[in-house]
Amino acid sequence: MSATAPFRRMVGERAPRKEDARLLTGRGQYVDDVRMPGMLHCVFLRSPAARGRITRLDTAAAAELPGVHAVYTQSDFLAQPVKFTTFFFTPILSPITMLADGRVACVGDPVAMVIAESRAIGEDAAALIELEIEREDPVVTIADAQTGTPVHPLSQTNLAQEMGAAEIPEPVRAALDMAAHRITRTVRHQRIAQSPMESRGCVASADGAEELTIHMSCQSPHFVARYVADALDLPPEAIRVIAKDVGGAFGLKNMPWREEMAVIVAARMFRRPLKWIEDRYEALTASSHAREQEITLSVGFDAEGRMLAAHGDCSINNGAWPMGEDCNIAVHMFMWPAYKLPAYSFHTRGWYTNTMGLGGYRGPWALESLIRETLLDDAARQIGIDPIDLRRRNLVTAADQPMTTTMDITVTDITPSECLEKLVTHIDVPAFRAEQAEARRQGRYLGLGVTSYVEPTAVAGIMAPLTGETAQVRVEPNGKVVAMLSTHSQGHGTATTMAQVIADRLGVPYDDVTVFEGDSAIGSYSASAAGSRQGVIAGGASWRAAELLAEKIKRIAAHLYNASVEAITIVDGIIHVEGAPEMSRPLREVAEIAHGEPFRLPEGLETGLEAQFRYQPPPMTFTSAAHACIVEVDSDTGFVAIKRWVSSEDCGTIINPGIVEGQIAGGLAQAIGQILLEEMPYDSQGNPLAATFKDYLMPAYCDVPDFEYLHANTPSQT
Repeated sequence: MSATAPFRRMVGERAPRKEDARLLTGRGQYVDDVRMPGMLHCVFLRSPAARGRITRLDTAAAAELPGVHAVYTQSDFLAQPVKFTTFFFTPILSPITMLADGRVACVGDPVAMVIAESRAIGEDAAALIELEIEREDPVVTIADAQTGTPVHPLSQTNLAQEMGAAEIPEPVRAALDMAAHRITRTVRHQRIAQSPMESRGCVASADGAEELTIHMSCQSPHFVARYVADALDLPPEAIRVIAKDVGGAFGLKNMPWREEMAVIVAARMFRRPLKWIEDRYEALTASSHAREQEITLSVGFDAEGRMLAAHGDCSINNGAWPMGEDCNIAVHMFMWPAYKLPAYSFHTRGWYTNTMGLGGYRGPWALESLIRETLLDDAARQIGIDPIDLRRRNLVTAADQPMTTTMDITVTDITPSECLEKLVTHIDVPAFRAEQAEARRQGRYLGLGVTSYVEPTAVAGIMAPLTGETAQVRVEPNGKVVAMLSTHSQGHGTATTMAQVIADRLGVPYDDVTVFEGDSAIGSYSASAAGSRQGVIAGGASWRAAELLAEKIKRIAAHLYNASVEAITIVDGIIHVEGAPEMSRPLREVAEIAHGEPFRLPEGLETGLEAQFRYQPPPMTFTSAAHACIVEVDSDTGFVAIKRWVSSEDCGTIINPGIVEGQIAGGLAQAIGQILLEEMPYDSQGNPLAATFKDYLMPAYCDVPDFEYLHANTPSQT
């Protein structure tokens, strides 16, 4: 075999996912699969009232039930205070306790925790707890919050946080006033439940005076370990977090919250392994919710339809105990990167109410897209031009870059205009308009919606704890490759994509690479899956670690075969010497020498074949996209049938098209759910009205069309 032998590059290939065989044959390991000797089960008694003072909490009957080991209330946890913070480790304005401390602030507030031999016994015991609440009128809506009694008695108002200026700055106001066309629109995003297939859950065991092992359904074992250590004032090295398989997260599982922390603290106190698995009723009504926002946007245009200025005002219903208040409030920060807008201002406020707290949910800062794009359609109608042409006049092009946005964010390598043109060509707009006209003559109503956006990804270094990623790659004596990453997958397929990256850069077969992740004892600190970052940051770390390892292999091979380093190549797991095909050797041969015959290595080179690299990229990169959706609306019933959906994305160099398209499809299915089906409504007394999937409607297979995908693949230069 020659040094120039053909080698199948894996980056860009639809490689089969390494995880699938194990998961599809029932060999996955989720939190509820964890069993430990002496393990007990936790059940929470929750508040039936949205607001009020606890006047009686009697746990005696529950504690006497056979099989019950303990019943804890907040008073039992006073010796172990917990410091709750947001995902970004910023303080939370209203102090949070694991269990209700004298008052309840929402339906579902955890009031007591039963520890029992089984879940069933725990539920029976919880039903025996005597709870009396002096009910008070709840604050439910944003309007209630702005004028109502503070949800948290120690607060003066219900204003949880604020960003931006209440008064429109003069340059923005002047530009809006002089605009030939000024369009204003308000959009309300209803409250939804994240509803991953696997609900929250954890198993905690105390391994010593300070040591804890936690199996948890989470997005980043490393981050959770850091959060727990910080919350309990323990040394970080004392905490080990394992998350083998996770059945979806979407921002809900960024960090441990009240129930998980109660289980962890109780495990330290009780000295036995404790398990808590959230049931579906809890997941819908007492887990973090998302989205509920009211956004008003005003945009000024000149006579030709070019944007001059904009101002946005947003109010968020944070609920009582929000997990993601600081990520939700950032909704306006990324409103305009796709568009050329000279001036912009915004005012965002988050409000406490007596509802379940809000948290992050897939694209928490992407809610601006709906109001921006619907407003652009309104503007096109008022100005009298085609909505696609209006976007063409305002989208950022390659010639405009690098560009600094009105939020002082520098963007490069974005292609919103190119994505739109590819989309328009693919859907054949003139042909659709003809079909639409014919359908109208038949009494049928077809519609076409088009949207463009730019989304921040790979955030690293400007929002703690989102920093770089580390990859450790080694070649075993048998020539096989093992990578230990601080990434974590909840369906992203990182064990597959990172194996593709490593196989390419190292020059080995894809099937020879095994990736280990999901354990805080592996690799170094990482925020893992949050903010669309693993492909870029973990991919960069894996690429560079494999590159460093390849350099070491080539140096050893050059020494062994009396050749220059430049003459050595590694192709499909075979080491070649340029111009000497007879000297080709399997990687295994060099690996055996590197591990077991140090006297044969170049002087000063350490034994073994491994390399580590921590990749710290620029603060963030951006992905561009345009989407088109064709629907038919039944004018009698209002039923919306999605006929076609086309995605034109540019996420840079694609590692695995199948995985990328799977991620897009999942996001689009969630979008369909939010627009057409899902809502978590509350009545005036603060009661959630969708407690089961009978009432909370999730998109089914029949609701989701066969999506069409277009890819641009523009590499990022940064």
